[in-house]
Amino acid sequence: QVRLVESGGGLVQSGGSLRLSCAASGRTLSLYVMGWLRQAPGKEREVVAARTWSGHSTYYADSVKGRFTISIDNARNTVYLQMNNLKPEDTAVYYCAAKPRGDADYNTWGQGTQVTVSS
Repeated sequence: QVRLVESGGGLVQSGGSLRLSCAASGRTLSLYVMGWLRQAPGKEREVVAARTWSGHSTYYADSVKGRFTISIDNARNTVYLQMNNLKPEDTAVYYCAAKPRGDADYNTWGQGTQVTVSS
């Protein structure tokens, strides 16, 4: 299993930027897919970005394409989510998560961090 320690989040104005960080540890990290998910009040949790450790497979939700970038620093075992041109509709609790490459669902989660974007 992967263990995750998450940091980041905060309050920014519309058009601003934030970077979320997730420190990961485990025996076989290369066998996992890393993702960032978010959940706003009254809405379902959604995957906004995901990436394999190799970088050969990357996913972005249509709502964040061109604005968010997921990256992995292999030397530090850290996953980042760079969020640019933030919009009020990006306001949500953001979670770092991991899943085995062959699984459909994420089964390891960080604690979550609040991102609030003001108009």
